[in-house]
Amino acid sequence: MSFLRSVILFALSALTEIGGAWLVWQGVREHRGWLWIGGGVLALGVYGFVATLQPDANFGRVLAAYGGVFVAGSLVWGMVVDGFRPDRWDVVGALICLAGVAVIMYGPR
Repeated sequence: MSFLRSVILFALSALTEIGGAWLVWQGVREHRGWLWIGGGVLALGVYGFVATLQPDANFGRVLAAYGGVFVAGSLVWGMVVDGFRPDRWDVVGALICLAGVAVIMYGPR
């Protein structure tokens, strides 16, 4: 159960952080206004809270592992929301990052 909970929390963290950053980007770079920026700031705040819910109590480990989730999640977000098409090197890099997540978070201790 701890593994599944951790994976779900990583996915929720990615959704809130990447989504929040995207909303700020849209508000500033695409001139959509302060409501988009404010929504992004709120989502980023939720991300900070969600990260604390990870079963592992080590801040450094959780945030280091989340970095890999962020990389892969950002590419997926770009594909789904912005029509981005990653090349093979993007995909290879994301897979390497996800392998790092597995080693850091779920390797035997």
